[in-house]
Amino acid sequence: MRPSTQRVPAPAVAGAIRLITIDLDDTLWPCAPVIDKAEATVHAWLSEHAGRLTEAHDIASLRAHRRALMEARPELAHDITALRRHSLETLLDRHGYPRSLAAEAVEVFLTARHEVTPFPDVLPALEQLARDYYLVTVTNGNADVRRTPLGAHVREAFSASEVGAAKPAPAVFQAALRAAGVAPAQALHLGDDPKLDIAAARALGMHTVWINRYGLQWPDGLPAADGEVANLVEFRRWLGVAPRGGIRRR
Repeated sequence: MRPSTQRVPAPAVAGAIRLITIDLDDTLWPCAPVIDKAEATVHAWLSEHAGRLTEAHDIASLRAHRRALMEARPELAHDITALRRHSLETLLDRHGYPRSLAAEAVEVFLTARHEVTPFPDVLPALEQLARDYYLVTVTNGNADVRRTPLGAHVREAFSASEVGAAKPAPAVFQAALRAAGVAPAQALHLGDDPKLDIAAARALGMHTVWINRYGLQWPDGLPAADGEVANLVEFRRWLGVAPRGGIRRR
């Protein structure tokens, strides 16, 4: 059960915020439908160009192969595009196809990966937030917000593959802080994952807001975020950008 809505004033820290970092998957758009469609698209493409591979591997077994490769090569864990490419190169070679097809298959995947449908609250909120804050997206995934219609409203975008480490490592947050030229106390992170988003940003000294779109319970043992919201309309209210309404807190 979700916490009840409470009418409380926006926190004093909101006035000090200059930078807002924002997660992508399940924060700005639903992740699973996008990945499922992209993987179906690339599997269909592989069926046309490498039929022996897809006769041996369905979508589930391709995922299992990537998981096994990640365990065998942990240095690839922060770069899931490289992981996907290496997995396909291995399988293409095994089934008698040129490894060069892997790069084409990955681009087919990435094109579909960026056919996202943002949550309905996202676009108007980003348009307004961008007027008052330096907005930066940070992600462990391989979506690039600049390849979506939302890209026009952010100043920078950093991924784990670009900075060389995945959250909860601080690298993506540090890159955002450097880009904006602010201290952690002047920054706030908005994300859906309690550990990878909230705990990671909090450890660096940033303010945090948990976006809980699916009515989940906060994990035991983790310090609570500064705020909890169900969507970006509530987030704007929390900041005081729009007329203040209810916010959710633990």
